[in-house]
Amino acid sequence: MIALGAGASVVIYQYFFVGQINLIIIIKDIIISFITSLLFIVFVNTLVFKKIDKILTTVKVFRSQSNGPMAHSKNNTDEIELLQSEIMALADERKNEIERLKKLEMYRKEFLGNVSHELKTPIFNIQGYVLTLLDGGLEDKTINRNYLERAEKSVDRIIHIIEDLEAISQLETGELILEPERFEIITLVKEVVDAEEMRATTKGIMLNVPGNKPVFVYADKFRIRQVLVNLIVNSIKYGREYGETKIALHEMDNMILIEVVDNGLGIAPEHLPRLFERFYRVDKSRSHDQGGTGLGLAIVKHIIEAHNQTIRVTSKEGIGTTFSFTLTKV
Repeated sequence: MIALGAGASVVIYQYFFVGQINLIIIIKDIIISFITSLLFIVFVNTLVFKKIDKILTTVKVFRSQSNGPMAHSKNNTDEIELLQSEIMALADERKNEIERLKKLEMYRKEFLGNVSHELKTPIFNIQGYVLTLLDGGLEDKTINRNYLERAEKSVDRIIHIIEDLEAISQLETGELILEPERFEIITLVKEVVDAEEMRATTKGIMLNVPGNKPVFVYADKFRIRQVLVNLIVNSIKYGREYGETKIALHEMDNMILIEVVDNGLGIAPEHLPRLFERFYRVDKSRSHDQGGTGLGLAIVKHIIEAHNQTIRVTSKEGIGTTFSFTLTKV
């Protein structure tokens, strides 16, 4: 009985005390595992967020170079969302940049094609006249002088194209320095009208000028003359026979609004946004018949913008077209 009691005591001791020790060991292991896991998570999070911060900083630098708006984070809990938004914004900016470059490439190809076409026509004309003269036409008094005069006109056309291209290039790059001065604008308008009166008379077009009240502006007189010549000549070229071109001036505080209005055929709405582009023609066949380089309105726009002013065009088919621009009044 004593031996049996002693054995039972040992079993009870092992059950309660040894089992308790094993439980303590298990709990200790769990705690150690938890702490280890927690330290690992903290370490990984710290490492990851450092990497994220570096990436975020790099993205922000790229976006700051493109002047994109920056997103801001209040704390580190949304760093990943912030990084995602920055990357998405950067991707959108790059997509827009690619689209812009594609458009520029399209304009470049179109521009080169237009330059090639504009130069090719007079060059082929000159080649034809010269070959005809070399093949015996030089001794034919009925055509030799006529062909030489036609070749001269084609040479003049090439010179005008090159001069206009040079002017546009200088205006776009800022190489062309304006020489502003105070002058009376109505006098300048009348001078241009007088110079173009013969051209208008051949089509029966009446040129109406503003009154005699002096209006002084501050601008580059030579370049503004160039603007007026382009606009008035265009109104004559593309105006209806026995029509009218009116030049009007409107005073607006410290500005003067100048309008060149015709009652010609008008321009379709789809052409208006591209009207000031280089070599853009509403009616290509008709425009070539009328002459010109196709650069006049592009030059006009650059000159007005170089004065920090604006030029606009409104038109209705069958009614007419109005070009208007502003200058500083003094």
